[in-house]
Amino acid sequence: LLNLSVSLLPTNGVAGIDASGFDRSHASKHCPKRAKLPIQQLKVTLLVDSKVNAILDLHVTTTRKHDSQIAPSLIKRNPETIDILLGDKGYDDQKIRRLARQHEIRPLIKHREFTSLHKAWNARLDADLYGQRSQSETVNSTLKRKYGAFVRSQRWWKQFRELTIACLIHNIDRSL
Repeated sequence: LLNLSVSLLPTNGVAGIDASGFDRSHASKHCPKRAKLPIQQLKVTLLVDSKVNAILDLHVTTTRKHDSQIAPSLIKRNPETIDILLGDKGYDDQKIRRLARQHEIRPLIKHREFTSLHKAWNARLDADLYGQRSQSETVNSTLKRKYGAFVRSQRWWKQFRELTIACLIHNIDRSL
């Protein structure tokens, strides 16, 4: 359904990737904090088209996987809809860059700056195009404001469905 909702929108092939956390419960945080109980969160990684802010795909996990471990699955699932991949320094990994180029995707991902060479590479990035990466952060924020920063379901697969439906509704709302 998410793919069908994307087909309603005029996407441009420039996609940004970004992750955000969603609480698994909307209850008060005071009691668990006092009892020193950790509240688990869902890590939701969204692949967002920068032209119309449409959510192309999502990945949901309960573990704290690093961004560079999640991005390859999103790239492999959507090679035909992405021409340029925008990402922050959390996605700076040679495996991601190599995989993107294999699928004929241009990766615009900032390098973590360990040497002066990395700083020079970052200075060469197309600033206007890289600036569109903020659209994925905007969509994350919009989802949380409109539909809540938490999921109500108790079961993992229902939580995934709840987030997928929120993304589907977001895309339909964008098409209207």
